[in-house]
Amino acid sequence: MKEEELHELEHELHTEIYPGTEVMTDIGSHHFIKGNSASHGVLVPQPSDAANDPLNWSLTWKATTLACASVVTFAQAFGPLSLAPMFGDYMQEWNKDLADVIQLTNVAILVLGFSNFLWVPTMTSFGRRPTLIFSCLICFASSIWRARAKSYGSFLGACVLNGLGAGPAETAQPTIIADIFFLDDRGALNTLYFATYFGGLTIGPIIAGPMAHAVGWRNFWWFNTALLGAALLCSLFFFPETKCGREIEERRKSTPKSNGTEHVKEGEPQTRITDDIQTSPSGPGVLEPVQTAQDPFLGRGSPSKIQWKLFQPYQGNVFRELVLPWYLFTFPIVEFSAFVVSWSASVYLMTNLTQAEVFAAPPYNFTSTKIGYMNFATLVGSFIGLLTAGPLSDKIAAHLTRRNKGIREPEMRLWAMVPYILLMILGNVIVAVGYERQWHWAIVVIIGYTTIGIQVAALPAIASTYAIDSYKPVSGSIFVAITVNKNVWGYGFGKFITPWIRKSGYLTPILTNMTLTTFFCSTGILFYYKGKIFRKWTKDSKVHNL
Repeated sequence: MKEEELHELEHELHTEIYPGTEVMTDIGSHHFIKGNSASHGVLVPQPSDAANDPLNWSLTWKATTLACASVVTFAQAFGPLSLAPMFGDYMQEWNKDLADVIQLTNVAILVLGFSNFLWVPTMTSFGRRPTLIFSCLICFASSIWRARAKSYGSFLGACVLNGLGAGPAETAQPTIIADIFFLDDRGALNTLYFATYFGGLTIGPIIAGPMAHAVGWRNFWWFNTALLGAALLCSLFFFPETKCGREIEERRKSTPKSNGTEHVKEGEPQTRITDDIQTSPSGPGVLEPVQTAQDPFLGRGSPSKIQWKLFQPYQGNVFRELVLPWYLFTFPIVEFSAFVVSWSASVYLMTNLTQAEVFAAPPYNFTSTKIGYMNFATLVGSFIGLLTAGPLSDKIAAHLTRRNKGIREPEMRLWAMVPYILLMILGNVIVAVGYERQWHWAIVVIIGYTTIGIQVAALPAIASTYAIDSYKPVSGSIFVAITVNKNVWGYGFGKFITPWIRKSGYLTPILTNMTLTTFFCSTGILFYYKGKIFRKWTKDSKVHNL
């Protein structure tokens, strides 16, 4: 939106519009492109009039692209935390203690976080497609290495390589969602991403335990290799580039919108068919513009041949992308999102790292197969979070937008965090007390693990969507900042949780982590009321023009 148009809108609305604030309805003489369905008002961002603009792709192409991104996210997340039910096997294989084998998980987590300093510049400068393809290749190689490792040191090296390759599981899909979907859909789809990501982390142990018990731990890694091979093929043949080239970006900026200077009769459709789009009145396979009140190609576009190339023309600045995540840590909203995601994820990590030690010992004496199956509860919880958190945050934001005369603020979706904070507290208390007092496993698993699964799909999705809504042009770098924060904390958590539990029992470590998570989530109250001021502080930042 041009600066003079922005000032006109602010004058008509009697409010200030900062980056992240979106006008979701026509205001006075200003008219915007709207969606084809009743669920969409004004589309944010506004699409161009190009058929190959990812925002204009048909629902089939968008669904296919999102499905491929989800397959890659799931496959890359499948391996790093799947070791937990097999800790006993590794301790026996290499004569190591529990702290040593937990280090196999910790190292992968740490390297995974920092690997995105490689992957996000690649994604920004050369495209999403090569990022998914080459990261899958690295994960594929690391999985073969794990299956063939003959020593603890060799297996540890494979874990490092796996962490390097799996970085896009934490950054690619949210960026792809922002590339091809509009604001109204981001809450639900970012929840889908977190459900897919944590679903991969959860299903890995479910399968690993029974496979290690039945056919040996090495065969699990061959199965993981096959899964990554399928993800690689999916990326090669079904995932087109979603990053906008300069041409589409310029057409989005130059697309005319009615601002009262054009004399259009009431009820007459406004069309945006330009001379540089080649059309034909007939002929198979030719997409023809149609006269609608919206973008003529909205919901009818498809990828061009250029978007199937392995690399896109270099665009951006690699050095800037390396520095940008650190710069974003100075933005309060990004910092809030990073800490909510980090501590919500650490609640899940706590169950992953403690389940084998608790349930393999008396009075439970469960096998690795049974311990693996306990992760079904977390998986069910993550699907409950998927089905509820995104739609809930989107509905709350839509309701508050209508009350606010069609003006949407990113902070509106923060109210949706409240029920999931309460579930997070409930899950931590049940697990901590249940572990300490050796309650029946069903109480700990069915109630405790399930509620933890719900919150880990919901809280990170809501918090990260808030940051993306506020700073959409740098969504990839936002997730680098979030991932580094999350994985550094996860690495430290994995290092100290076992010694702390052995010294103090389960109650103090788990409930301390719960208290920190509650504190960081509760700062959402401050951001709900003062978030717009924080966005005002950064309104002149160059990140809005990247």
